Amino acid sequence: MHLTKVKNRYEMLSVWTKLNMGQIPLDVLIHDYIYDSWKRSMQYGVDPFKKTNDIILDKNTLEQRIKKNQRLLDMVIPAMEDLYFTTKDSGFCIVIADNEGYILKRIGDKEELDFTGYSNFIEGANWSEQIMGTNAVGTVLALNKPIQVYGYEHYCKCACTSTCSAAPIHDTDGNIIGVLDLTGPYKLVNSHTLGMVIAATRAIERTFQLRKTYREVKKVNLQKQAIMESISEGLIAIEGDGTIVHINQHAGDLLQTNYESCLGKNIKEILPQDNTYFFDVITSGKRIYAESVVIKTSIGKKKKFLINCTPLKIEEKINNNSNDNNGAVIILYEMHNVVNKILKPKSNITFDSLIGESSNFQSVLEQAKMAADTDSNVLLLGESGVGKDLFAQAIHNASNRTNQTFIPINCAAIPRELISSELFGYDEGAFTGARRGGNPGKFELADQGTLFLDEIGEMPLDLQASLLRVLEEKSIIRLGGREYIPINVRLISATHKDLQEEIKKGNFRHDLFFRLRVISINIPALRERKGDIPILAEHFVRTFSSRFGKTINKIDPKVIDLLLNYDWPGNIRELSNVIEQTINLAHEKILTPDLLPPELLEITPTSSIPMWDKTPTKENVEEQLIRNYLIKFKNNKTEVAKALNISRSSLYRKMAKYNID
Repeated sequence: MHLTKVKNRYEMLSVWTKLNMGQIPLDVLIHDYIYDSWKRSMQYGVDPFKKTNDIILDKNTLEQRIKKNQRLLDMVIPAMEDLYFTTKDSGFCIVIADNEGYILKRIGDKEELDFTGYSNFIEGANWSEQIMGTNAVGTVLALNKPIQVYGYEHYCKCACTSTCSAAPIHDTDGNIIGVLDLTGPYKLVNSHTLGMVIAATRAIERTFQLRKTYREVKKVNLQKQAIMESISEGLIAIEGDGTIVHINQHAGDLLQTNYESCLGKNIKEILPQDNTYFFDVITSGKRIYAESVVIKTSIGKKKKFLINCTPLKIEEKINNNSNDNNGAVIILYEMHNVVNKILKPKSNITFDSLIGESSNFQSVLEQAKMAADTDSNVLLLGESGVGKDLFAQAIHNASNRTNQTFIPINCAAIPRELISSELFGYDEGAFTGARRGGNPGKFELADQGTLFLDEIGEMPLDLQASLLRVLEEKSIIRLGGREYIPINVRLISATHKDLQEEIKKGNFRHDLFFRLRVISINIPALRERKGDIPILAEHFVRTFSSRFGKTINKIDPKVIDLLLNYDWPGNIRELSNVIEQTINLAHEKILTPDLLPPELLEITPTSSIPMWDKTPTKENVEEQLIRNYLIKFKNNKTEVAKALNISRSSLYRKMAKYNID
């Protein structure tokens, strides 16, 4: 090791003189890093007798280099100012150079700046070893470690009047991005100045790391927020005491509050205090899945939600307590949206799906379309099998609730003791085996949508009173519950019974009847619209042929004749079943009479002449039917009108329309 034993500047000058006479002194011990730097400087061909640094950037080029290193300067200049405040009036100048040795900034008093300017130790000057030989800035860049260079340890004579302490500045990847230097007259040399520079550079590097960490955390937070906002449900993260640490905008909208103002507040401050059950659930530390909860929003409106609650678990136990509540993540699903996603596909019938060209059917269809334009209750009347459920779906899908839930319920299919909880739901503890958190009823599930009560005539009398109250108050109380839950439901009811007769018998409430029958639609039986039988038969043939993978392209005219002669007590449902049976039994591409069930074959046609010489089409079915009935009844217009279920005057108008003489 070439540890220096030189006692003063003059002895060092003697060593430096020998060096620059081409002699590497061996009889004097100096620092290894100085010795090695001198050798490099000689190899670079640096002139040790240059009077000043002559490699200086012009103004524009310096500005570009400063701009390129602006991030470094933004970090370093505050540290330089702090260091200047510490060393003020001590004779030192603080300098920052980039990773190529170009000085970017100096801070000091006028006297100190003038001193460093003597050798052009100024902004824009390059002080790398390749240009100025051994010096603190250049040698730090060469060695990548802090050093102090004193007096004639400098390679060039113009710098020998100074003492410099410098240390490298690294980015977060460990690369040198600059050098911080403290320069002053050689007589002020002190080992503590190097310590001050090292401390300053370490602080700067820590600031770089902190800023990088901050940017990474901010990026993670932005990503997390983006993820939260991309979720279509409401999402809230709380601490164990209920303090909100994260919330997305959708959750704020659902709870009717400004989500940004919720951060840092306890959820009990945001929502009314009577949300006791909701507060207990989310702070219980237990995992909750698909819990039905009624929440009163920040403005006091009650809304129904399904919630998932996932507690946050930390593996390290605090004070050996495994029950530490570290908070939870809550997901809010608006009830009617969830139900709508699940149940809406079941409501796929539109008015275009309802088949029939007869005048009485078309009249009923027009009534149903007008009903769809209102929000009033509708009562559908008609025999079993006429398609009351199809009309209910069509009315819903043509209404302004088409994007909401359609829920059908058959009042005759639910046991008497269960129908109340099915319609109105129940609260937790309402009866033995009641689900934790309770369960919503069909009225709640149909909120904002349509509830279809089929076979309303079978509803128990005591439940009719509850239904009447719901229709009047637009709210329900769950079984075992105490609070009213507002609902917005369009009600469509249906029955095959004569409700007015049931009222006389005491089986149906007259006040409920009038509530249900705001709009009444009586759907005709199939025997009252025989003109539609051929069209319906053709439709069912196409449907079932496709479903069973068969090719049936014709119906024997005798089959149509038999279908028309039958009274169809089961209406369209029975006709559909008959056609399905014939398709299953068919081995040819034509449906023949032998495929029909016995009850249709037992009917004797009134005429030996087949009524149909070909399968009718939608366009000519009514004309063909009138012509065939005129033949069948030997031009007896009264019988024809009766068979078609129209008046004689209507028959004459239709005969004129089709030019039937």
